[in-house]
Amino acid sequence: MDTLVSTTPPSVPVTLRKLYLLRFAFAAVWAGLLFSTAGTLGPLSATLLVVYPLFDMAAAIVDLRSARASGGTAPALYVNIAISSLAVVGLAVAATSGIPAVLRVWGAWAIASGLVQLVAGAARRRLGGQWAMIISGAISTLAGASFFAQAGSEGPTLGSLSGYAFLGGVFFLVSALRLNRARDGA
Repeated sequence: MDTLVSTTPPSVPVTLRKLYLLRFAFAAVWAGLLFSTAGTLGPLSATLLVVYPLFDMAAAIVDLRSARASGGTAPALYVNIAISSLAVVGLAVAATSGIPAVLRVWGAWAIASGLVQLVAGAARRRLGGQWAMIISGAISTLAGASFFAQAGSEGPTLGSLSGYAFLGGVFFLVSALRLNRARDGA
């Protein structure tokens, strides 16, 4: 058995598993709601755009507290909290300027947070279930670049953001399930 897994307090994988399952559920619901309003930028879609990074920030805070409680440190989580905070402000401002501005801000956030997620997943790989977080971080980085490209296209919509969020949620679900298997010794 991997020594990091055996010396990691059991509460860390349990907390991460619960957090990852919650993140999947949130992403699925959020994606459905945004998809239903993807063609326009109205009050509901603007609210949803700001709520997503707020939720990401809250999840990172819960994750950070879990890491600290186990005696660990998680510098990537501090960076994620800062990036998500900036995204909240940026998206609130961008929502007043139109869908292209939103796609650019979301793209910047996706690139930055994707890189952080990649680093955090790599640092936690011995906990198990982190390969999905590493892949998700890489995909997020690439998706962020595509949001920039979409911002310059004719008639951009917010639809791609719902697909991005849902896929990210699926990666959290896979990680939660893999954490279960790592705990059980599978």
